[in-house]
Amino acid sequence: MKTFLKLFILSIAINFIPLFAHAQSEQVCFMLDVHGKPMDLSHLCRGSTNNSNMPNRASTQQRTSGVFTAPIKRREFGIPVIDVKFNDRHTFEMLLDTGASFTMLTPGMAKTLAIKQEGIMLVNTPSDRMVEVPTSSVASAAVAGAVSTNMVVAISSSLPLGLLGQNFFGHYDVTIKQDVIEFRLR
Repeated sequence: MKTFLKLFILSIAINFIPLFAHAQSEQVCFMLDVHGKPMDLSHLCRGSTNNSNMPNRASTQQRTSGVFTAPIKRREFGIPVIDVKFNDRHTFEMLLDTGASFTMLTPGMAKTLAIKQEGIMLVNTPSDRMVEVPTSSVASAAVAGAVSTNMVVAISSSLPLGLLGQNFFGHYDVTIKQDVIEFRLR
């Protein structure tokens, strides 16, 4: 009976271990907790004394509150347009599409990011079913300090602007206000 109880408690503990890890190549010592917040681990790592390069370079207030606020630049057919930065280099205007499962890039965005097709995805759109679209991945996408890494993206030639989908903001509570969008860590 004691062995069964120990195994049961161990299985419960394992279920609460985060399933995602983020590696870094810089001499920075941190890990992201289950909510995506960076935790300074420099006291545990050899040769790491300065974690000023930790990800999520948002303001200290945003990091501690877990709320990231992105200004709405304008609206296209009522849909908010915001700036999204990919791979820490290129910023694009994108529609925040709460109905899109995946983030979709235009071919021009994919070319600028120098990403190549890695696969094909079948998607349903409001006008068509089971449409094949090429897929790839980006190292990171960031909005006002909210970051998603190693994200799968689809590439669609039928879009005038890219769509920021749920695979970016799915672990945030999203509030669309008049002038801003708030991403709140769950």
